Amino acid sequence: MAATIRIGELADRTGVSVRSLRYYEEQGLLTSLRSPSGHRRYLESQIERINLIQRLFSAGLSSRTIVDLLPCVESPSEDTSEAALERMTQERDRLDQHIEDLITTRAVLDELIAANRAHRRGLASV
Repeated sequence: MAATIRIGELADRTGVSVRSLRYYEEQGLLTSLRSPSGHRRYLESQIERINLIQRLFSAGLSSRTIVDLLPCVESPSEDTSEAALERMTQERDRLDQHIEDLITTRAVLDELIAANRAHRRGLASV
């Protein structure tokens, strides 16, 4: 059997909190083995997986999206690669729309700020 490490050591070696590791497991992003006493044990290969998960989270992807992408990593094939590309493209489109919405919101806020400044100038001249 391959060597395993405890959750605390995995957290130390990846820079990810124990709480986050438990969340990853709850979301199906990570799996653990259980010791006879019920403690979580992880294969050292999970370190690489956690680093990938962290990069995907940094890209703004949700845990649900990451679960959809992991088959491409676990079982690379033309089908899983195509599915991953399609999913990442959908996420990019979603982010593009969100950016457009934020730009519109900022423009409205800029108008309100300008109106407030004009109003304040009017008060100062009274």
